[in-house]
Amino acid sequence: MINKTVKDAQEALQGITDGMTLMLGGFGLCGIPENSIQELLRLGVKNLICISNNAGVDDFGIGLLLQKHLVKKMIASYVGENAEFERQLLSGELEVELTPQGTLAERIRAGGAGIPAFFTPAGYGTEIGEGKETREFYGKMYLLESWLKADFALVKAWKGDTAGNLIYKGTARNFNPMMAAAGKITVAEVEELVPAGELDPNQIHTPGIYVQRIYQGETYEKRIEQRTVRTS
Repeated sequence: MINKTVKDAQEALQGITDGMTLMLGGFGLCGIPENSIQELLRLGVKNLICISNNAGVDDFGIGLLLQKHLVKKMIASYVGENAEFERQLLSGELEVELTPQGTLAERIRAGGAGIPAFFTPAGYGTEIGEGKETREFYGKMYLLESWLKADFALVKAWKGDTAGNLIYKGTARNFNPMMAAAGKITVAEVEELVPAGELDPNQIHTPGIYVQRIYQGETYEKRIEQRTVRTS
């Protein structure tokens, strides 16, 4: 069996250069590739096109890349927690392609499945639909949306094995699995790395066939975007 383990984030991200398209998994701040993002900062690669459900917060996640002006364009859905993102968007420093969340998920899934385009009703009659092909099906109007693929997909899983099989936990299962299938090179960082054969095959969410490189992350902050607690 092929061993896809690499030593660390530095080895895992070899080959990422200026201007590449990257997918970064996670939902909010849950299940984001924290170690890979730190390595992107260290590399200082510029003019990146980043595909992610959200843009992190000002001092964490993709927000760190935005602070350093490493991102040329964001393709995202929910971006409301990042003031620097807002500033760069309004000043014209950052290109932004806002996409309905379900459409974004399906565009990524389509990229992994080899489906170049599909029709969806989401966004018809709004700014989202401007300039896009439309068609009527069964009395309802639909927009044609194209797939999304990436040079590198950077994902984070709870547990993985040396063959690249991955298991996600909870909300981290949003976007990470579909992105893993849509990258030319998929890099997975995991909290726990085990020998091949140790994971229950029935519990695997991403088969190792989709993963080219895997490593065990060093530390995880696992921040919570909006912490709401009951008053005593």
